[in-house]
Amino acid sequence: MRSGIGAFAAAFAVAFAAPAATAAVHSSSASASAARVERAFPAAGQLLVPKVPVRRSPNPSAVVIKTMRQFRSDFRAQEVFAVALRTGADGKPWYRISIPMRPNGTYGWIPATAVELAPTVSRIVVHRESRTIDVFWHGKLALHAQVAVGARRMETPLGDYYVAARFVPDDPFLGVFAVETSAYSRLTEWPGGGVVGIHGTSMPQLLGQAVSHGCVRVANSTAAALRKLAPLGTPITITD
Repeated sequence: MRSGIGAFAAAFAVAFAAPAATAAVHSSSASASAARVERAFPAAGQLLVPKVPVRRSPNPSAVVIKTMRQFRSDFRAQEVFAVALRTGADGKPWYRISIPMRPNGTYGWIPATAVELAPTVSRIVVHRESRTIDVFWHGKLALHAQVAVGARRMETPLGDYYVAARFVPDDPFLGVFAVETSAYSRLTEWPGGGVVGIHGTSMPQLLGQAVSHGCVRVANSTAAALRKLAPLGTPITITD
């Protein structure tokens, strides 16, 4: 990413040298065995184990859809977003989670002991047709603003997603603050392409139009407000 990830990665590599990494694995295993089971949804949090296979059903023998790791390739912690709880074939609790991958809307199951969750406190709704965004905080409307969305054939994808990462961009094109969503588009202006972001803009005159490659652009004042109102794991609905 063009957001100082290189420096972050270097610092991470120093902080997590081999001995520390080994200790972290043992610590994660101990934490996993004592994980609290969350029963209020949606809920979000981070993995307690180095990696976990996400399965097609709540069954240790079910097909693995994807393996999620405690840290992403950019060294940020992997955020997990859960929507349901069920007792699995092994008699233990499992969470149904949203998987950030193509195709959009892919869900799977992980053991509840692999992650520590807490109920989400905010919600984002993007209205593609009216080109507006609503942000709710503890169930109350906290922000309503205009946005720009994907152009024809590069439409911002409809569906239910979540905030997967947050950062202050070093590229003025992305404005003063940005959140990475779990959604994927045909192509976006997001660093690396493909991932749909909600970010500020250096061209506020384009707000209200369908001009992006899939990202949701907002005024810098709106982006600044999202710094408080859109914590990691915040559910996002993109609708017509």
